[in-house]
Amino acid sequence: MKPQFRYSPEPALAPVEGCDWASKMVLNPAIVKDPDSDALHMLFRATGPWPEKRREGKLPPYPIFLGYAVSEDGGVSWEADFSRPALAPRLGFEDEDIWIRDVAGRRVRDYANGCIEDPRIFPIEGELYVSVACRMFPPGPYWMADQEPPVVTRYDYVPDWVESGAGPFYDVCRSNDTVTVLYKLDLAKLKERRYDEAFAYVCPLTDGSVSDNRDVFLFPEKMTIDGKPQYVALHRPMNPRPFPGGEDIGPSMYMAAAETLEGLAGPQAAHRLLAMSLFDWEADRVGASWAPLRISDDEWLVSYHGKKDIRFGYTQSFLIVRERENDFPVVTHRCSDRLMYAQQDWELPTDYPTPCLFTTGGIVVGEELIMSYGAADQKVGISWVNFAELVRYVRTFDACGNRREAE
Repeated sequence: MKPQFRYSPEPALAPVEGCDWASKMVLNPAIVKDPDSDALHMLFRATGPWPEKRREGKLPPYPIFLGYAVSEDGGVSWEADFSRPALAPRLGFEDEDIWIRDVAGRRVRDYANGCIEDPRIFPIEGELYVSVACRMFPPGPYWMADQEPPVVTRYDYVPDWVESGAGPFYDVCRSNDTVTVLYKLDLAKLKERRYDEAFAYVCPLTDGSVSDNRDVFLFPEKMTIDGKPQYVALHRPMNPRPFPGGEDIGPSMYMAAAETLEGLAGPQAAHRLLAMSLFDWEADRVGASWAPLRISDDEWLVSYHGKKDIRFGYTQSFLIVRERENDFPVVTHRCSDRLMYAQQDWELPTDYPTPCLFTTGGIVVGEELIMSYGAADQKVGISWVNFAELVRYVRTFDACGNRREAE
């Protein structure tokens, strides 16, 4: 039987008028359970016009920030701190300003300079991390690119000096494509709202000079691949052609493996296709949604999203992958049903034309899977479903989405 999802009857969080960094959009939240209480903690993406950086003759820039919220009732209600962002881009516009100290104290290029988007929180070897999609420079009102006629503002705040630079960093500056960055997260300091101490820059997880790449996060445990314990990440390149098997396929999600976190964005990383678009509702895009959850000794549940077009929008489903000895995991069950999609009035688009229910967090509390999602690309919602029932239902499909007898 198809599992029954419950949804927030109204937005859990919404934009706040008069809040410069969260007046236009509050969306795509990550959640984590407090290890010492029943509280749930959230990082959400937010944006608003940033007047002090506006260029003459240009629409205002829209840097993207992370905000913090907490729930004491299992995700039903949330108290958000709109007094200041939890994590903000530096917004340096000179070459010499775009540096940061990483978790080891090294001076490295700051790929989170312009936007910090779509957080995912997950453990790695017992410690918490958060991955975020980042741009070097803020765009203008980026949702206008989907209007008719489209208004493209991605390059409005790219400085002139990037044209004279050579190398991958300057290539990313010129394209203003997405690079996914990894931070280490100190939950205790986040809870205390000591935001300046809660995040430590680790490294990029993708190479923006190869492809715009987002929806990137890691399996919580290493896997043995090619005889070595390796970190394994899921990623969604906009251009799959540079990756193995990507020359003749369309939308797809990949895995990357490396012995170090820094290696995931480098030439030493191994890449493997996990799944490509199969169903009508995935025609334009398909990618993982939040970090996998273990469901057996060798299996993981993966939430994933598909997009058909700007009118049909983003919807969500699930698949199961099984680990293999000395190799990448492989899909064994893939639900062909659109299990989650925008239905309530408040989830449907207004300024942004694309219907969108986009999950970015999933945690198991008791018997329930609690998921956080962005709706209409402007608000935050929460959904609940019985975890065991969901897994049983996904098992009724084979790896290609065909129905089969339940195991």
